[in-house]
Amino acid sequence: MPEPTVAIPVTSEDPKKKKQNEKESTDEQTDPKKKGEEKQGEELSEEDLQLKNELEMLVERLKESNTSLYRPALETLRTLIRTSTSSMTSVPKPLKFLHQHYPGLQTLYEAWPPSDDKSLFADILSVLAMTYSDSEPRGTLRYRLLSASLRPESSPLTDPGLWGHEYVRHLAAELGEEYSARTLGEDVEVEEQTEANLDGEDKEKEGDQKEVKKKPAVVPGTTDELRSLAMECATFLLHHNAEPDAVDLLQELEIVDRIAELVDENTYERVCQCVNLLPTPDDRAFLKAAHSIYGQHNKFPQALSLAIRLGDPELIRRDFNAPANPLMKRQLAFLLARAQIPREWLEPQASEDGAEDGESELPEDIIDCLCNTHLSEHFREFGKELGVSEAKSLEDVYKSHLENTRSSTAANVDSARGNLAGTFVNAFVNAGFGNDKLMVEAEEGNSWIYKNKDHGMMSAAASLGLSLLWDTDVGLSHVDKYTYSAEEHIKAGALLATGILNTGVRTEADAALALLGDYVENKSVPLKTSAITGLGLAYAGSHREDILQLLLPQVSDDAVSMEIASLASLALGFVFVGSGNGEIASTILQTLMEREDKQLEEKWARYMILGLALLYLGLQDGSDATIETLKAVEHPISKQAVVLVDMCSYAGSGEVLKVQSMLHLCDEHIVKTTKDQKDKDKDAPEEPPQDDTFQAFAVLGIALVAMGEEVGAEMSMRTLNHLMHYGEPVIRKTVPLALGLLSASNPQLPVLDTLSKYSHDNDLAVALNAIFAMGLVGAGTNNARLAQMLRQLAGYYYKEPDCLFMVRIAQGLVHMGKGTITINPFFSDRNIMSRTAVAGLLATLVAFTDAKGFVLDKYHWMVYFLVTAMYPRFLITLDEELKPFPVTVRVGQAVDVVGQAGKPRTISGFQTHSTPVRIGTTERAELATEEFIPFAHVLEGFVILHKNPGYEKEDKMEL
Repeated sequence: MPEPTVAIPVTSEDPKKKKQNEKESTDEQTDPKKKGEEKQGEELSEEDLQLKNELEMLVERLKESNTSLYRPALETLRTLIRTSTSSMTSVPKPLKFLHQHYPGLQTLYEAWPPSDDKSLFADILSVLAMTYSDSEPRGTLRYRLLSASLRPESSPLTDPGLWGHEYVRHLAAELGEEYSARTLGEDVEVEEQTEANLDGEDKEKEGDQKEVKKKPAVVPGTTDELRSLAMECATFLLHHNAEPDAVDLLQELEIVDRIAELVDENTYERVCQCVNLLPTPDDRAFLKAAHSIYGQHNKFPQALSLAIRLGDPELIRRDFNAPANPLMKRQLAFLLARAQIPREWLEPQASEDGAEDGESELPEDIIDCLCNTHLSEHFREFGKELGVSEAKSLEDVYKSHLENTRSSTAANVDSARGNLAGTFVNAFVNAGFGNDKLMVEAEEGNSWIYKNKDHGMMSAAASLGLSLLWDTDVGLSHVDKYTYSAEEHIKAGALLATGILNTGVRTEADAALALLGDYVENKSVPLKTSAITGLGLAYAGSHREDILQLLLPQVSDDAVSMEIASLASLALGFVFVGSGNGEIASTILQTLMEREDKQLEEKWARYMILGLALLYLGLQDGSDATIETLKAVEHPISKQAVVLVDMCSYAGSGEVLKVQSMLHLCDEHIVKTTKDQKDKDKDAPEEPPQDDTFQAFAVLGIALVAMGEEVGAEMSMRTLNHLMHYGEPVIRKTVPLALGLLSASNPQLPVLDTLSKYSHDNDLAVALNAIFAMGLVGAGTNNARLAQMLRQLAGYYYKEPDCLFMVRIAQGLVHMGKGTITINPFFSDRNIMSRTAVAGLLATLVAFTDAKGFVLDKYHWMVYFLVTAMYPRFLITLDEELKPFPVTVRVGQAVDVVGQAGKPRTISGFQTHSTPVRIGTTERAELATEEFIPFAHVLEGFVILHKNPGYEKEDKMEL
């Protein structure tokens, strides 16, 4: 019975035989594969067998001496390969059957003289090389370029796309490999030979050299030829919904700027969506390319948003002045106002006539949009629409009747601290509405200020600025009466309130500078600190030279205390955030070198170096020279400064290497000597105590660098979790703050649960920071779950005044602006990072790295640094007269559609509302109908609409 004996090994495999085969020598291990191929050969269908025989016959034809047979054989081979179809998981049949003939065909190719036939032969070998990519790398590219070199200029090589998508992808991968090999060093083989000559015995040397010689021949062609082939491949990829692959290819060959030549009106948007997929520093080159593409297609808002991300004043000015439509220009002005772009950047370069002429060129309505003049008015109208314009009392927030308090007198444990907490809660909850009962509408002499003591009075008076936020007209009249107070702290609070209410709003009157400038030289420390801080907040991001002239002497003056000098440095950091201003940087560096060690060891020194770091926010390698200079400072503060400057430079970039370097810093084990050890080692020379503050900054740095990108933020959360388990006390107490920074105004359940766990930590410093971080995560969201957690904590910590104080502040933050204000630093669909917002968040968190020394001491007003990050979370649609214009919109969870084929939905689980509407951090809005066309590319903040001229016509056609 011969048939069964043949059939058994084909249909079933005996496991025992399989094991025996695996134990055999390496030569025999390859045999099963060959046997498998033979068995497959026996199982071939008639059609496949016919194809195999035909291909083998064509190969034989190529080996014959009759040259007239070559061309028809090659043409037939080309046709068979191109027309072969296969599933996504299997190799095309012609490539499979020709695989074993590839080495022989290579030898045959070398023997042929240059001709048109040889060019076609090389083209076919280029396709067959895909099956030999493991043993002979870059063969596909080599034969493709050889084929091109054999063709006359009059008959260029065929489009690579004709060989199919997989061939183009293979070619693109090899192009990237070849280019990187050339740029890393063309003499790689020579290096390997010299290394082989230096070690081992003569035989080993010969063996190594032989291995080098075994490498495939060098890929022909110049770099320009590689790039032109890359452009051909990119063109094919762009027309086949593989935009990310095309961008990657051109990025690898350093010609991503040329992608603008390849895109058309159907592909440019999908290409430009890839800007968020590239890592630093590659992303900057592509951001510029995408910017030029948007400019070509007159997409002004998209181009301007990329210019803001690049932080390039010249591009921003050009984009702002590009549109002729005045409505589009207003829309761009709203975008620039949200990003706090200095107005000086938009004016034409100073000419012979002087800068004043440039100022007059901007129309008044554009200036109003740029300066956020009507922000307060629109915000209050928005509050009325949502039904939250009524002032909220403290009890509305605390809901004490729901607290699980063990004693009814718990609230009176520390009444002064309780009143102070009430000050902050009242300010944050009623922020921007200007009608709170405790301060604004309180009767004269019965104000909440007088229920506080000393520094509490200062915070209470300053809270007036938060209640009247953005309302520069009415706000100043309310604050003014307190500037004449005989009580020094009330007067200082009024100055700070002036700075707070002017944050984010520019006025022609420049009231903040006029009112606060006179107090910068005042002898009273509270008045001086308030004036300096107020100026920093009022002019955050404005890059005003007159503020520099006013504050810089306070930094460089040796006679000034470290507190004043550091706050002046911080204020300058706020005003010139992300500017890389050399004059301020050199002055701060000089001060750090000249100040005595004792002064640099003060807690205030961290604010001086933070001011320096904020100058380089988002500038990436722009801070390299400053970092090298800082390393020369012979004091532990230099290490803190290097960490701060480095992390600010790469804020929001997602740079993995920076996150790794921060983790290495957290790995250092710093041993602090105890009293017993000091007594034992009396004779030993005294060593200066090691400072571990830099580790706290490194933890914040991990969050700051990673927060711009979703996947990176998730990974950093896991990293922070590990640090919490294994880190030193200084690291553990900073981890909650880092989590708060990562998820500001974005209360995700995993983060809330983690922080809730940390808020019950045995170390009260950890618990305190975790409670504050809960406030940051839920800021302005009215999150019910978080509010419940905080009420439970209020009952849990009723005997701990510090923790209870922090619970109250967190409750105020969660209900900030009655749920209408966000502190998330990312806007415009989370694509643009607000530098002023990051500065405010960082300044607040740095205060909490030493909460006992700052916030829980007499500097609780530092919580107001958050004001630069506060902005309404609304969508208000305006008509052409800039009046509110209600339309129907859908609001849902934003969906990432980058790289997806077709036109997928950009939101999911949406609800339909009428504007104005509140938009969450991870939400996105779309117009429900096509009746109106928005001037903005992202429906967020202020959006101007105009009537769609084709909408009514479409309706009539349907009827």
